[in-house]
Amino acid sequence: MTTPLRLAVPNKGRLAEPAIDLLHSAGLEFELSERRLSAAVRNADIELLFVRTDDIAEYVADGLVELGLTGADLVAEHGGELHTVLPLGFGACSLVLAVPRDGELATAMDLAGRRIATSFPRVTAAYLASAGVEAQVVEVRGAVEVTPQLGVADAVVDLVASGSTLRMNGLRPIATLLASEAVLVARNGTADADDRVSGLIDMLRSVLDARGREYMMMNAPVEALERIRELIPGLSGPTVMPLADPAFIAVHSVVERSQLWRIVPALKAVGARDILVVPIEKVVR
Repeated sequence: MTTPLRLAVPNKGRLAEPAIDLLHSAGLEFELSERRLSAAVRNADIELLFVRTDDIAEYVADGLVELGLTGADLVAEHGGELHTVLPLGFGACSLVLAVPRDGELATAMDLAGRRIATSFPRVTAAYLASAGVEAQVVEVRGAVEVTPQLGVADAVVDLVASGSTLRMNGLRPIATLLASEAVLVARNGTADADDRVSGLIDMLRSVLDARGREYMMMNAPVEALERIRELIPGLSGPTVMPLADPAFIAVHSVVERSQLWRIVPALKAVGARDILVVPIEKVVR
């Protein structure tokens, strides 16, 4: 009997629920208990382990799990031989350098000889080194934003989504160290050594590729085909099928949802009719 493929998933926080939704959308069948520590996937040789988001990169690096779902910021902070297998398209945020809003600090160079509080000391030190700035990095766990008010630091490096927490604490960003989102990670080389990994990646990617897209079907005059091709090129070009009336064809294609407001009137203008738009669950390439 083979050991199930182990996937570490956040047990709480902003990445937890979107991660569960993604796994369910990919077709994995599992039950969540109230105190979820692990769950066996009924229809795949996979075991889910629910752990702290901050620990997932370490678990993957140590080989305790084959795959982990965590933030790109935490992968960067961990360092080591971790490989981002797949960006997951949710949990977008940025790691920024911020200073007191009413102070004289304006650029990273102004922080020479100053103290910078952060829970990302590795990334912060690398950024300062690349900028040629010598400053003291103060590692803080918890509420980093209050450290300038407490006199602990002159600036902070912290993760922000909307920036509202920075504003509430009288801070303003002056530089972005990195952009982050949820990612699927593995140790270097392990993702290529197990067919179960590639299967999981394919199913997750099929869900991600379907998001923001719709399946469009229509009937149109034959002479309008070239113009329709320009309007809706599709993933590999539209599918075209003959109809009983030789003057008309059926056209099927995948389109970006955000472009429907522009595409539909243009299609009608070239003679398309009976236009049907339906949601897509997965796109398998």
